[in-house]
Amino acid sequence: MSSEDPKTPDFGQILQTAQRVREQIQKVQDELAQVTVQGSAGGGMVEATANGKQQLLSVKIDPEVVDRAEIGMLQDLVVAAVNQALSRAAQRAQQEMSQATGGMGLNIPGMGM
Repeated sequence: MSSEDPKTPDFGQILQTAQRVREQIQKVQDELAQVTVQGSAGGGMVEATANGKQQLLSVKIDPEVVDRAEIGMLQDLVVAAVNQALSRAAQRAQQEMSQATGGMGLNIPGMGM
């Protein structure tokens, strides 16, 4: 098979494409670190903020919900708000990666997809 045979893959072109995809993925990862999403629970009494890399950045608790007798409820609200924020971050990351890879459906280790 010659290199001009249409059945022969052009490895140079494949490598260039892979490099472009890798650069796009890195760009998206950098951008996701700057994206913030929020989750809330208890009608907004507990809010959690995460970045697009699924890292928790902050938790805000309305002082009215702080009651020693209701600490279990507060803990549940915090967990719910954090899980919602992280879920939104994962969805955003998946959308951004899908766009960056042209919807190729890549399963990239470490990207939580």
